[in-house]
Amino acid sequence: MSDRVLAAAVRAGAMADAGVKAVLGDPARIYDDPPLDPVFPYVSLGRVESRSADVAGVSAIEHALTLHVWSRYGGRAETLDVIAALRAALHNAPLTLSGRTLVFLFAQFADVFRSGDGRTTHGVLRLRAITE
Repeated sequence: MSDRVLAAAVRAGAMADAGVKAVLGDPARIYDDPPLDPVFPYVSLGRVESRSADVAGVSAIEHALTLHVWSRYGGRAETLDVIAALRAALHNAPLTLSGRTLVFLFAQFADVFRSGDGRTTHGVLRLRAITE
């Protein structure tokens, strides 16, 4: 299974969630490649890392996926709301993957900070998954 399949399943799972739609619109503004002039807030898919996690003859892969939240609301509140909605939608989500079985998916880390442009608040949500 490629990382693309897991990233697509995470994106689809988040986009289908009512809580995510409440903060990111319907359809939810979650992009692999954001438009040149996006509507804020929005989420972009970031780095996807994978490494072998084979144990006792089971072919397992450990994945780390990063979601980036971008807001120009003024302050951290909107970014924190988006991260909370994504965490609620994706933590332990029973996503279906083509060619692999998702053992678990959980929100491992979140951070919110002011972006370098002084106008945008940037949030990072790191997801961890194991597939076999």
